[in-house]
Amino acid sequence: MDNTDQVLEQGPSSRALSWALRQAGPDSRLVQAVRLKGGISSVVYRLEIAVDHQAENRLWVMRIIQDEAWIKEEPHLPLHEKAALLAACEAGMSAPVWIASDPEGRECGYPAVLMSCLPGTVILERQASSAWLQALAEAIAKLHGAPARKMEWHYFTYVSLDGLEVPAWTEEPAAWRCILDTVKGPRPEYTPCLIHRDYHPANVLWTEGAISSIVDWINACEGPAGIDTGHCRLNLAQLYGVQAADDFLDAYLAAPGASLLAANPYWDMLCLVEMLPGPPGVYKGWEELGVQGLTPELIRRRLDEYAVRLAAKHKEYE
Repeated sequence: MDNTDQVLEQGPSSRALSWALRQAGPDSRLVQAVRLKGGISSVVYRLEIAVDHQAENRLWVMRIIQDEAWIKEEPHLPLHEKAALLAACEAGMSAPVWIASDPEGRECGYPAVLMSCLPGTVILERQASSAWLQALAEAIAKLHGAPARKMEWHYFTYVSLDGLEVPAWTEEPAAWRCILDTVKGPRPEYTPCLIHRDYHPANVLWTEGAISSIVDWINACEGPAGIDTGHCRLNLAQLYGVQAADDFLDAYLAAPGASLLAANPYWDMLCLVEMLPGPPGVYKGWEELGVQGLTPELIRRRLDEYAVRLAAKHKEYE
């Protein structure tokens, strides 16, 4: 690694840009590099590249992974994202097309991935409408129902379940105790499918009122469909409240391709405990995308409400 981190906020390093331009060909030149908002574990840029004798400029996205802890934990991230993008495209999803990878950062200073740039913008509504939630649900159900190539990456939890305790900040300790007891118990059976693994509204692009693509596939793997719905529900509960999360799940279960096994609250609980130990805060990416009015106290209250809802649903589901 070099001192690339000193210039990442201003733009990609000259090394990284030279590598990207080599992928475009000897007659290419950079028009502009714009940092995209929302990411926290990697820096993502949209590159506009002009190539001589071509009428239209190329629009590419470069991800530079500068999180040392993440790299240490998952040393093959660029190869993982390549496999994920290939699998997503083969499954018929509107996802970026893989162009090149620098797995060890020998070219760019940090591990990097180059991919196509898709049209659209992130839309985080002030209040979650039924149509917006239904579109989010149908998009991920399509992925779960699609045939996809086998991947060598499989779902695993990001936290050690055995060491988790009821959080000190909660005002609903009984609900959290139920959740922790449940996730530490037997895992329900499931049918593995291709999952995005980080599916939430900030990773969905919209064009003319419809979802045009899903981005940020670096965590995609084979696993339970309920992890995708659970992670999205966790984000919706924090952004809009528990009712939005429940409406999303109802829309998902009614969508073509949906896995009915995602209805088991176990998967929602498994996603929720990845918030621990806390205390809760406001996701920086939401603020960068223009969301206003969220506070740590509001997030805490909504997470407690969600925990109570999941504990009650667990009793109904048994």
